[in-house]
Amino acid sequence: MNRYSQILNRYWGFSAFKPMQEEIINSVVNGRDTLALMPTGGGKSVTFQVPSMASEGICVVVTPLIALMKDQVENLLKRGIKAQAIYSGMSRSEIDIALDNCVYGGYKFIYVSPERLATDIFRERVKKMHVNLIAVDEAHCISQWGYDFRPSYRRIAELRELIPEVPVLALTATATNEVAKDIMEQLRFSAHNLIRTSFERKNLHYLVDVTEDKHRKLLELIRNIPGSGIIYARNRRKTSEIAKFLSNNRIRADYYHAGLGSELRTLKQNEWMAGKNRIIVSTNAFGMGIDKADVRFVIHFDMPDSLEAYFQEAGRAGRDGKIAFAVLLYNESDKTNADKRVVVRFPELDVVRQVYQALGSYFQIPYGGGKGAVLDFNIMDFAARYKLNVMSCYYSIKALEAEGYLELTDEINSPSKIHFTVSRDDLYRFQVANAAFDSFIKLLLRTYSGVFSGYAGIDEEFLARKTSSSRDIVYQYLVRLDKLNIIDYIPRRKSPLIIFNTERLDERSLFLSSSSYTDRKERYISKLQSVYNYASSAGRCRSIILLDYFGERDADRCGNCDVCTEKNELDISRYEFELITEQVREIIRHGNLMPDELVDILQYPSDKSITVIRWLLDNGRIRQEPDGIIKWND
Repeated sequence: MNRYSQILNRYWGFSAFKPMQEEIINSVVNGRDTLALMPTGGGKSVTFQVPSMASEGICVVVTPLIALMKDQVENLLKRGIKAQAIYSGMSRSEIDIALDNCVYGGYKFIYVSPERLATDIFRERVKKMHVNLIAVDEAHCISQWGYDFRPSYRRIAELRELIPEVPVLALTATATNEVAKDIMEQLRFSAHNLIRTSFERKNLHYLVDVTEDKHRKLLELIRNIPGSGIIYARNRRKTSEIAKFLSNNRIRADYYHAGLGSELRTLKQNEWMAGKNRIIVSTNAFGMGIDKADVRFVIHFDMPDSLEAYFQEAGRAGRDGKIAFAVLLYNESDKTNADKRVVVRFPELDVVRQVYQALGSYFQIPYGGGKGAVLDFNIMDFAARYKLNVMSCYYSIKALEAEGYLELTDEINSPSKIHFTVSRDDLYRFQVANAAFDSFIKLLLRTYSGVFSGYAGIDEEFLARKTSSSRDIVYQYLVRLDKLNIIDYIPRRKSPLIIFNTERLDERSLFLSSSSYTDRKERYISKLQSVYNYASSAGRCRSIILLDYFGERDADRCGNCDVCTEKNELDISRYEFELITEQVREIIRHGNLMPDELVDILQYPSDKSITVIRWLLDNGRIRQEPDGIIKWND
């Protein structure tokens, strides 16, 4: 067993690497910039965690989702591995201590949100760290051609200037060839180095159900597919409605979306993970970092925005390698609704400008000020105060984000924290002189560790129970100790944040590129069209459509999707069907033939040739002109 396998076994309990993991590890260990395309559930984190554990120094991990960052850090700490997270919303003192720990404290991983990379405090301190690897998770976010472009990811290239000899490992589950090339260029790879496994999931059966009654079809599917599942819906209201509908039909279901409180989201997630609820109905807020191996089906109640998003969400089914189903419920109204979404997602630029100026007024930021400000943000309150549509506000902010003016984070669920700012000797003298605080300070010291070297998360409710008092009294004690400079007390935060990347600009100085905005809109429409083509196709294997989209050409039919299953019922082998279809395509593209002439030319038994030709006609792959000539439908 080599060193990397020993680390994998010691800390993660696995006896062997998954396919491609070892190849990626060897690439980065040899100092090569590497882009790894791995499907959802492929074990991306191991590819940077194991080599970093095997080397001296610390790994810088860039990731956009704060909740996922915290989960990763907690999982590493549970394994006895020192890890730290730096993200917007932390106080300067918190960040200062955390960075010092990474410089001097023997930490192995520092997780950083992309907008923190540009701050002076991080840039100065990272040069003092012995960094062995830069890992970029969700690397597709760096590409404007990707489905989740985040301008702050472009700052990663600046990090390379500060620590130039450190290799980069970029990771993503979804990237077209165009996006993969852009990722490597944006991250300034010394040489293009792409390691990818096939996106094919042989155990995952892709199905499209065309139905006008999605609720009836949903019940039918769930009753016929045993096991747990995820249902994705487009909006928050629909998640609760579908969950209620399923519950009324005696199916244990719950709903989940970003508008719920963090404790409630955690509870719902844990109950589903533990099997207390069979189904979780969610917006796309659910799934990142979820590793439930026995999900038997993922059903999309509504048409997603892109095949990248669909592939990633569908890929949460069947991670245990057993048969699972990815189902898209579809009807013509989905196309109409998707067209309406384009209008909502791309408000007029005058609306974007209006929202920008309203944000400045909302936060009382003067013109020329506010650069670097990190502010709690309640979009409902903001929209109501300025009589704006909430969705117009949200997508206007996303447009401003794409131009680099500001950032909107996901909701921060940061527990209350304390840090003792005095030495132990000074604290003892304070306790002697202030008997009223003595027992409370002793309780803090008994309950929480590491309060002198860093910040410790605390629970005011728990402290109230321990002291037989109220939460308000505990809060007053903490505030008083903070004012006396004994502790630094940071109360809990639970809101999204707006981060101003530039100073506030007046109306004449705010530049919004109409061409860039139009390009983003056209790319979004193109991605919607790809989903529509996938859903409406009746003659091409679903798996082949997906694999072709991600650049895998000449893939075989899966034999398991709804299209292939229908073909399989033709009493002809999958291999013969493909060979005859390909020959039909070549023949009719090079000549005008009647059906009987085509059958005579084909080099297969006439009964099988006729069967395939009839299927191709019935499913719109070929057509017969008024004069009887057969044509291929491209």
